[in-house]
Amino acid sequence: MTQKIRCAGFGGQGIVLMGRLIAYSAMVEDKHTTFFPQYGAAMRGGTANCSVIVADCDIAAPTVEEPDVVLIMNGPSLDKFEDTVKPGGWIFYNTSLIDREVKRDDVNVFKVAANEIADEVGSSRSANMVMLGAFVAKLRTIELDTLLTRSLDAQMHGKSERVMELNRKALKRGASLAE
Repeated sequence: MTQKIRCAGFGGQGIVLMGRLIAYSAMVEDKHTTFFPQYGAAMRGGTANCSVIVADCDIAAPTVEEPDVVLIMNGPSLDKFEDTVKPGGWIFYNTSLIDREVKRDDVNVFKVAANEIADEVGSSRSANMVMLGAFVAKLRTIELDTLLTRSLDAQMHGKSERVMELNRKALKRGASLAE
């Protein structure tokens, strides 16, 4: 199993954190992984994306040209990365900020109203966690339990317990969409 993943959106949406959490969870589960972030000119409001590869064998290169999966948080990122997904791959996209349908018919599509759900959970800033939870529960690349019990604490150390609990709730709520 090798899964090539790209997370994309605006800077400030937690795009790079999503990628780090996937990669860290894969390491905890003794899988091979790479993580490669890319930023636009501005951290907040500019573009951000990252590539993650999770595999059960050695990974030759960390770059992802044709992802198996994209997690898309905004319209410009859907415009940019929709055509890069392998046929038969997955596009998870945030319907809260994207007002068009995926144009391709050779990929699987999973719609997530990430911002609305994050608001319901208690923090609009946890939209990335809603998306991540949906991805993890749907494709099982990593285990939700690993994410909740080990990776989140390790990658977000120093955050208040309130913030951590909101993120856990958002992950679980996102996961419930895929069940």
